Amino acid sequence: MNDTMYHRGPDDSGAEIYEMSEGWQVGFAQRRLSIMDLSALGHQPMHSADQRVSVVYNGEIYNFQELKEELADYPFRSNCDTEVIIAAYLKWGIQCVERFNGMFAIALYDRETQEVCLIRDRIGKKPLYYWYEDGNLVFASELKPIMECPGFTGQIEGRVLSRYLFQQYINAPESIYEHVYKVEPGTVLRFSKGNFRFWKYWDVKQVYAEAQRRRIQDYGEAKEQLKEALKKSVKSRMIADVPLGSFLSGGYDSSLITAIAQECADSPVKTFSIGFHEEKYNEAKYARAVADHLGTRHTELYIDERDMFDLVESIPKYYDEPFADSSEIATMMVSKLAREQVTVALSGDGGDEFFCGYNIYENVAQAQKLDRLGGMVYGLCHMPVLKQMHMMEKLPFKVRVIAGNREKESKTQFGAGNYLTRAKAMVKAGEGVREPLPIHYLTESSYHVNDWQIRRMLLDMDTYLPGDILCKVDRASMKYSLETRCPILDTDVMELSYRIPHGFKYAGGDKKHILKDIAYDYIPKELLERPKVGFGVPLDKWLRGPLKEQLLDYSSYDFLKRQNIFDAAYVSNMIGEYIKTGDAGPATGANYSKLTWSFFVFQQWYQTYHAGKI
Repeated sequence: MNDTMYHRGPDDSGAEIYEMSEGWQVGFAQRRLSIMDLSALGHQPMHSADQRVSVVYNGEIYNFQELKEELADYPFRSNCDTEVIIAAYLKWGIQCVERFNGMFAIALYDRETQEVCLIRDRIGKKPLYYWYEDGNLVFASELKPIMECPGFTGQIEGRVLSRYLFQQYINAPESIYEHVYKVEPGTVLRFSKGNFRFWKYWDVKQVYAEAQRRRIQDYGEAKEQLKEALKKSVKSRMIADVPLGSFLSGGYDSSLITAIAQECADSPVKTFSIGFHEEKYNEAKYARAVADHLGTRHTELYIDERDMFDLVESIPKYYDEPFADSSEIATMMVSKLAREQVTVALSGDGGDEFFCGYNIYENVAQAQKLDRLGGMVYGLCHMPVLKQMHMMEKLPFKVRVIAGNREKESKTQFGAGNYLTRAKAMVKAGEGVREPLPIHYLTESSYHVNDWQIRRMLLDMDTYLPGDILCKVDRASMKYSLETRCPILDTDVMELSYRIPHGFKYAGGDKKHILKDIAYDYIPKELLERPKVGFGVPLDKWLRGPLKEQLLDYSSYDFLKRQNIFDAAYVSNMIGEYIKTGDAGPATGANYSKLTWSFFVFQQWYQTYHAGKI
């Protein structure tokens, strides 16, 4: 089972079984990607000097050197952060996790308490799954080892499918399988002899609320504190006993992180970017300009559609539950490029969510301004006469979205109603089927924030960031045994961002204002200031072109009936119609290539792991 994750740790492996009381056993296994202390002293499972505690762990504790000074009475043998986890636990108990600044998935066995603890980092940078059934617990960084366990049936969790089709990922705590879950970010799971309990040691809602009571009122002070926090974060993430570089897209976040890294480095930082022959998606020239200005050792690779397409088949192997964010392909490519020269890469992830960078945040602000008017339009359209005329369906798409946004718990998650309807209708319903999860997260009142823009940012930190963005980067980079580090997701940076007034982030319509202002201290404005360009895969072209026959096979009525997951008649007709008419585009509410791609990726995943069941 351990070897199913060879790509996550090709340098070393270890597996051990420990006997507990009352006939219970604990098994620990680990694949190591050697980053700190490359010697055999970093081998895992690692044990405390007194043999009380054993640990397996994936990730990095960036403040391990500071912690090591506080733990000077412990007889350290290695120079790696794993041993610091053990020493910290022995001194402070499980509360030691509150002192860790890093990305991590930790499993710790305490022979004295007869307890196994599973610990995930604050924002969910590192994955951690567990299968709990009949009093037994199995855990892993990916699903593949769990799939290999004796007795695992792999029953698909139908409750998550409509949400997956719409959002393109499956968020914690759910997974694609029944009885298999993800440890939520900022959470400790404590297991002992068939029973477990959770402790949430870090929560976006709580941390934000507490930070708001200590807001930084002066812009200059906020900028200076953020700049210093970023410097400290980048510097700590440059500690490694292996070659290190930085992803560089030419955008604000990656450029700023690279600039700070270059300032901290003794020699030119290695930077990596990919370019596209299709000009509207190509940012390589901007990355090159930034690299030239900073003086980095820059490597770029131009790719074409064929290069991207060739990676489609590998998606299920490394994303071992359905994951349909197509930007994963570009992330794989830049990770592969970087791994040819380095083992660790810095990235700019987190800048959009914590400093208001996405275009959706502008849409959300506009939607809040128009919400009252939308309610009036909704009320008029539901008057008996106008309702009989189906007036809502006749409204322009954007008006229809605003008018139909009446659910108080999902105000910032508006979208095309027909898209939602299709995502729900595609999944098979019937007797004995558990109630599906709502497609939207009906939780917005729990943030206690009236400003929709801020509320959506907090929601994205809870859901989209760990469920999509960080999952994408982790799997894409680990495919090539490359560790990515995200300085903006440093604990101190994240918590400081909550103390910075929103007006410093979104200033007069300028998204990420304060982060941009810091970037301009390093890089001329003219090299950075341009419209945000997202990575685009030609999904419609692929699905109705080279993937057409495969898509038709996946959506045939007979295949779907045997599969018994989707509504065979509905999906078969829907996909058939889509292939004929194509994609009308996102602005129309008929962006069905995205929904079809989610379906295709699911079927591709299903064929990889469950083909024998059809």
